[in-house]
Amino acid sequence: MTDLFFKMVELSQQGFLCSQIMFILALEEQGKENPDLIRAMSGLIGGLGFCGKTCGALTGGACLIGLYAGKGSAEEMEDSRLNDMIREFVEWFEQEEAAKYGGHDCFTILENNPANRAARCPQIVQKSYEKVMAILAANGYSASGEVRY
Repeated sequence: MTDLFFKMVELSQQGFLCSQIMFILALEEQGKENPDLIRAMSGLIGGLGFCGKTCGALTGGACLIGLYAGKGSAEEMEDSRLNDMIREFVEWFEQEEAAKYGGHDCFTILENNPANRAARCPQIVQKSYEKVMAILAANGYSASGEVRY
């Protein structure tokens, strides 16, 4: 078990789930807190508000890339590679996680059995977070949010 996994377990025990956990981890790396953003991520958990639709690790991962590379103010420009980075993450998710479970929606991943959440979701969230951070690093972003070039 890694430090990241234990931190994720701690956040889970506090009642946070997939997309929220990914954002808390990233914001901590940036030395920030943003309760409003974490609340907003509630809309993605459990496949869009526990509707069982698209996995919150997938949608949260795409949003997380946007946190680093998207446009945040009128003066900013989004990174021209934003959509390519998101596309790379989505393709990875489809090849790694969706292929393993037969789809990218929560009902399919959990085989329509909420009891599977504890066994499957933590690993999916951890691997998704790590993949997002690797994609960002490969494109010059540090975990602290600074662009390295």
